[in-house]
Amino acid sequence: PPALYAPALNVQARCLYDVILYRLHGSTAEEPHILLECDSSVLDSIQKHLKLYKIRRKVTVTPCPDLSLWAVIPGEQPGDASSLPKSADQALLLTPDPRAEVMGWRLIAKKGANLSEIIPGSQVGDVQDYHRHRYKQGIPEGVKDLPPGVALPLESNLAFMNGISFTKGCYIGQELTARTHHMGVIRKRLLPVRFPAPLPSPGIPEGAEILTESGKPAGKFRAGGGELGIALLRLAHVNEPLCINLGGDRVELSATTPEWWPKAAAK
Repeated sequence: PPALYAPALNVQARCLYDVILYRLHGSTAEEPHILLECDSSVLDSIQKHLKLYKIRRKVTVTPCPDLSLWAVIPGEQPGDASSLPKSADQALLLTPDPRAEVMGWRLIAKKGANLSEIIPGSQVGDVQDYHRHRYKQGIPEGVKDLPPGVALPLESNLAFMNGISFTKGCYIGQELTARTHHMGVIRKRLLPVRFPAPLPSPGIPEGAEILTESGKPAGKFRAGGGELGIALLRLAHVNEPLCINLGGDRVELSATTPEWWPKAAAK
């Protein structure tokens, strides 16, 4: 595939980083070039992590500051999800987002490229529009949504996002991940949450405890913006009224199960 989503795990099978890998060479005869998309705030850490496993292989790991990354989000109209224009001559890479169809496409181009020429009729939004779309769909991304050494891949729905293989060989964290999968017991999951109104700055602190109406612990808030966010919640409490105590005030919120999930997962 031209793009592949994957997390790097530690020995406790918890996420360190999540990345999207892009294949740039067209045939096996060419020198392999892999472009790796990551959270820019951990660029140095990821480079150190990759170089640790390079051993004596002739592998070069270097940033690409001359490239820009764009998310091409499908519109609200029916048919938009499959009607991407093919006039992408200026693009280095234009490929479906490997995580979920609702995330549209990933576009990599040279810095300064004219986006309206690459995708005629498109509208350029800002990064907050992108994050709002992610939170609405319950798609985690980066170290805020997947705290290093804390987030578990199955609780974070990475198996739904084509981020985990249960058939490949051994990898760091594989045994615990496979055991949890085959036991079939996942009591908590990352879910999109919504507040009745946009929250005033500075918003909800990361890791804030979410409670049921009766005061039972229901989960923890991970990240968000405006009235949308993502939280790790106990599935037993998903359909109950939920709240967060914030500076003496009670902030209500509700959770939903994403429509793009496999049908059996919503149970």
